[in-house]
Amino acid sequence: MVLALVLVPGAHAQTTPAGFKTVVYIPVEITLKMKDRPWLESSWATIRSQLHVDKVYLETYRSRKLADEALVADVKKFFASQGVEVAGAICFSDDDDGQFASFTYTKPEDRAYVKHVSEMTARLFDEIILDDFFFANTKKTSDIEAKGNQSWTDFRLKTMDEVSRDLVMGPAKAVNPKLKIVIKFPNWYEHFQGSGYDLVEQPKIFDGIYTGTETRDPVQTDQNLQQYESYAIMRYFDEIAPGRNGGGWVDTFDIRYIDRYSEQLWLTVFGKAREMTLFNYGRLLGEAPSGERPWKDSPTSVSWDKITARAKGKPLFASVAGDALDQLKPFVGKLGTPIGLASYRPPYAVGEDFLHNFLGMIGIPIELHSTFPANADVILLTQGAAFDPNLVSEIKQQLDAGKTVVMTSGLWQALAGKGADDLDEIRYTDHKVAVTHFIGAFGAGAGTEIGKSAAPILIPHLRFLTNDVWPVVRGIADNNGFPILLMNQYSKGILYVLTIPENFTDLYLMPEAALNAIRSYVMGNFPVRIEAPAKVTLFAYDNGTFIVESFRDEIADVTVLATGMNSLTDLVNGDRLSGIEHRPRHPAEPRTTAFKLTLAPHTYRVFQGTR
Repeated sequence: MVLALVLVPGAHAQTTPAGFKTVVYIPVEITLKMKDRPWLESSWATIRSQLHVDKVYLETYRSRKLADEALVADVKKFFASQGVEVAGAICFSDDDDGQFASFTYTKPEDRAYVKHVSEMTARLFDEIILDDFFFANTKKTSDIEAKGNQSWTDFRLKTMDEVSRDLVMGPAKAVNPKLKIVIKFPNWYEHFQGSGYDLVEQPKIFDGIYTGTETRDPVQTDQNLQQYESYAIMRYFDEIAPGRNGGGWVDTFDIRYIDRYSEQLWLTVFGKAREMTLFNYGRLLGEAPSGERPWKDSPTSVSWDKITARAKGKPLFASVAGDALDQLKPFVGKLGTPIGLASYRPPYAVGEDFLHNFLGMIGIPIELHSTFPANADVILLTQGAAFDPNLVSEIKQQLDAGKTVVMTSGLWQALAGKGADDLDEIRYTDHKVAVTHFIGAFGAGAGTEIGKSAAPILIPHLRFLTNDVWPVVRGIADNNGFPILLMNQYSKGILYVLTIPENFTDLYLMPEAALNAIRSYVMGNFPVRIEAPAKVTLFAYDNGTFIVESFRDEIADVTVLATGMNSLTDLVNGDRLSGIEHRPRHPAEPRTTAFKLTLAPHTYRVFQGTR
C-alpha cells in the first residue's frame, strides 16, 4: 500500500521520519563480539544499508556478563565516528535457567555488584537506560526473612524503590553528576507491583522512563497481549511521566507472520514515541521469515516484494524495520495529540487485566490515565478503578455535571456494597449465560435484530429492575434476553454498564452490528468513530487526523462516522473521500457524516478530516 525505498548497500537509509529517532539496542554479548573490528564494521554496514539509525544503546552488563571498560569506550568511539548518538545500557538480570531471574536484593554480595555495575557504566556515559529486568522476583531465605508479615507486593515495591535510589541513582550520579538514567518499564503493566516495578515512585526517582511496546503474537505467547497495547501503553506512560517518556521498545520475538513486527513499530509511533528502539542489533542482522500470510497477495501495508527488493535478496529484520519506519515519514509529523475515551487505571490496580486493549481492538480508542480524569466528558471505567476508595463519589460528581460514565460488569461486581447501589440497583450474579444473537433497543419495544455471534459467548448475568434502567443492547440465549449494555439517566448525566464476556477475546465474536450499537452509545460525542467488525482499530488526534487499521486476516468494509467533517484526505496517497449524512439510529447518537472505505488485511490508512 505504501511505497518503500530501495536502498543501496553501504548507503544510509532515508532520513528518519520527523518526530522520532530510530534507535538500536546492543546487548552485552554483541558488545563483547564487537571486539572483532572487521565484524563490527561489516555488521554496521549491513544494518545501515537497510535502516537509518540515529542512536544506539550500548550495554555493559547482562546476566553475569560484564564488558571491559576499554572495550566499551572503543565501541562507543566507533559509533560516534559514524555520526550516531551513543548512550549506555544495563540489564540487571542474574544468571537464569530460562525463567527470568532477578538479583537477590537481600544478599549483600548482589547489592554490592549492582552498585559496582552502576558506577562503572556511569564513568563511560552521560545517559544510561535500564533494560526491563530491573525487578525483584526471588523468594530466597533472606527475602522471606526480610519480608516478614508484608505482602510480596509491598515488600518488593519498597525494596526496588530503595535499590533504585541507593544502589543505582545515588552511586552512579556520585561518579558522574551529569548522568541521566532512564528506567525502561516492560509491557506487563497490570502486574508491575508484584515484582517491584513502581509506577508512582520510580518515575520520580529516575530522570526519565521508557515504554515496552512489544506485544508479539496475541495468541501463542504466554502473555496473550493484544496488538492495541503497543499504542495504549505508550499513551499511559506519557500520562504518568509527562514529557519524560523517552520512547517505545519493540523486539523481534514470538511472531507467526512478519506483519506483526511492523505493526508493533507503527503503533508505537502512532502513540507519539520520541524514540523507536529496536531490540536488538544481533537480531536485526538475522533473516526475517515472512511466516504465515494467507493474505500475501492482498495490497497490505507490508509488501514482502518491496522488502525483498530493499534487501536485494533475503530480507533481514533490519530490512523490515527500515520499510516500516520509512512508511511513516509522509504523515507522522502531521498527526496531532492523541485523543481517546478517558479511562482510569490507578497504578497499583488489578482487575479485568489488560481489558482496555481488548476494547481498543473492537474500535473504541482508549486514553489511559493514572489519576481520575475528571475533566473528560466521557469516562470508561474497568474493574481496576475500584482500587480508588473515592471512586463512587467521583462517578457521582461526573454524572451531576451532566457527563457520561461507562462502567464494566467487572467494576460493578467490585463495587458491590461500596455505594454503587445508590446509582442503580443492578445485581451482579454468579450465573453465566451463553448468548448467541443480539438485539438493540432504545426505550420500550421489541427492538431490532443486530446479528448473531460467530459462536456462543459466555457472559455474567446482570439482573436489573425494569423501567429503572434500560438494556439498550441485549444478548439472547434460548429465547431469553440478557443485558449487554445497560443505560440509566442519573442526575444530569448518563450511566452505562457494559457486560464483559468471561473470555475477553469473545468480544471479537460479536456481530458487527452489535459492536456498532455499543460504540454508538459509549463513545458519546467523540469526533470520529468507526462501524466495522472486531479487530479494526481507530487512532484519533486532536487536529482532525486519524488512523484506521485492520488486524484482520481478510478484507474489511469500514464506515467512518465523523462530526464536522465533509471530506477526508488520505495523507499517504492524497485520495479524497466524500461523505453522506448519517442519520442517528437512536437519540443518544450524534449526527455525523459517513465515509465508506475498504481495508486490506493487516493494513492501515491515515486521514485528515476537513470541513
